[in-house]
Order: sequence, then structure tokens, then C-alpha cells
Amino acid sequence: MATQAPAREGSEAAPGSPAVRLKGIRRTYGDVVAIAGLDLDIAEGEFFTLLGPSGSGKTTTLRVIAGFERPDAGSVELAGVDVTHAAPSERDVNTVFQDYALFPHMTVQENVEYGLRVKGVGRRERRMKANEVLERVRLPQVGARRPVQLSGGQRQRVALARAIVNRPTVLLLDEPLGALDLKLRQEMQVFLKALQQDLGITFVYVTHDQEEALTMSDRMAVFNEGRIEQVGSPADVYEHPETEFVAGFVGVSNVLERGGRRFTIRPEKIHMIEGIGGDGETGVIRDVVYVGMVTRYIVDLHSGGELVVVRQNLETSSREVLEAKGKRVRLEWRPEHTYEIDKEENR
Repeated sequence: MATQAPAREGSEAAPGSPAVRLKGIRRTYGDVVAIAGLDLDIAEGEFFTLLGPSGSGKTTTLRVIAGFERPDAGSVELAGVDVTHAAPSERDVNTVFQDYALFPHMTVQENVEYGLRVKGVGRRERRMKANEVLERVRLPQVGARRPVQLSGGQRQRVALARAIVNRPTVLLLDEPLGALDLKLRQEMQVFLKALQQDLGITFVYVTHDQEEALTMSDRMAVFNEGRIEQVGSPADVYEHPETEFVAGFVGVSNVLERGGRRFTIRPEKIHMIEGIGGDGETGVIRDVVYVGMVTRYIVDLHSGGELVVVRQNLETSSREVLEAKGKRVRLEWRPEHTYEIDKEENR
């Protein structure tokens, strides 16, 4: 955990500056380029997500912001102040990790108070602030317990309480929900977003989970091989992917090639009709995958290639949808639901 430090002399924030600004960041490990010339602005009070697969550079970027990693080139600014060479403790940020990093020998109260104690805050004020923040994360009665006596979700909220008790300007979260089961993870997504809006603190959130990014973010950056492929709101990134990588990584997408140009169409935007008369692509349903609320249909096209179609199971049973395998169908979609994408080799 990077504890908050008082602002250094001459390091006042510049009015109107982004909460985080990365300029020309490069970080290598031997021959491996973890970050390659990255530029990024994150606005004050924004819930910003760094999304990408393992090894894409998102966690290294977070560590560069925190000060745990020094860039080989480029600069890091927090609220307009250059902190490229500042130690983690000299940056007005705190970090929440996936493994919580709580002190097992301390009580919950002592864990939450730790950063305040390091700063020299008096005992009475520490206790008051810790109680306030435990109330905020909905754990008002667990201060006397030790971390081992808490559930995974409770330990995660204690880690959050410890990170926000100092009211940092930026809170960095490194896949904090990765160790939780699906139901609790979904509940924590809603909780984290509400907490961020309540606090008004800038959250920079790292995840490889598309649903987390789409659920919580104001904006998101999609990482691939040390570079940012696209930055935008969840709706923009999902509905208007700029590259084939983004189209395939953020949700499921079909890629079509027509006249040397490449387009993407989301499976849920395709209307599937039995029979092959009329306009549109025609084909045969090769596979049917029933997944509860929806069914995925893989259609082999008569013109070559395949398309994935998703339908909600509003009035159909699993038996009915599975019987669709082998049927001839026509696929239609609205022109405005297709988007041209860049070819990766031309980027």
C-alpha cells in the first residue's frame, strides 16, 4: 500500500490538470517491452479502467503511476505535478491489491488506522476517521476482529477502507475482485462504483474482465502488447471498436470482409430467420450453445466463413433451441450496426 504523503513544497496541483497524465511512457524488462510509448490522460473524479489480457502492460502502467516501477522514458504527472522520480510515499495515491495485503497480526481497526499512524495523526482522530470509513464501506461492527475472521468480500472492503482513509487524490486498484466468486464479484462491482461516486476520488482500475470494465467505468483503455488500442466510454468501445483486437476482446464480435474492407457486427445485433429467401446472408446452423439466459448460434455461411448469433431465451426452452442445429437460416442486420475497423498490420 502506498500511503498518502503531504504535498511537497512547490508541488501544488495545477488547476484544470488531469488527475493522471502519462506522456511517452516506456518500460522494458531486458528484451521484453512491457509499455511502448504510452500517452494517457485520466480526468479528475473519473472511474477509469485499464483493460487487457495478461501481459498487455496494464498492471505495469498502474505500477508506474504508483511509483513502484520507474519508466525508462517518459513522465508521470499527478494533478499537473511531475512525480516521475518521486517515491511511492511521496505521491498522493493509494493502492488496493488483489491479495488485500492486510496485516494479519493487526485488528481491522488497526489496519485501517495504519496509514494515519504513519503520518503522525493522533490516536483520537485516527479512531474517529477509521470508524467513519468502516461505516462507509458497510463494516461498522468488525473493527475488533482480525482479517482471518472475515470473509473474502469483507477483507476486500477493509482493504478499501485502509486505502481511502487518507483521502488520496487517486486510488489505484489492481484486479481487486479477482479472488472473489462470481456472485460476490458482481455485488462488489456495484458497491465499488457507488463508493467512487460517493467519494469523488479518481479510481484507476486494472482488470482483464470485460464485464467489470463495462459495468463500472466512465472511460476505459484497452491494452494490447504494451500499447493502447482504444480509449473511450464503455458504450463507445463496445459498439464502435476501432480495431479487430478490440472487437474480439471486448465482448464477442463477428468480423466481415467486403471489398477489401473489414467490418464488425455484434452477435446480438443479427436477426436470424428460418429459411433462405429474401435479402441478407444465408447459411446453416452448425452449433447451438445454450447458456441459460441466451443461446449462441454458430452459422456456416453459404458465401464462406461463419457468424455467431446471440438470442435471448425469452419464450424458448433448451430443447427447442437445441433442435435448431442443422436448420437453414437467413441473417439480417441494420447497416448502422456494422462498423469499419482498422487492419492490425496497418496500425
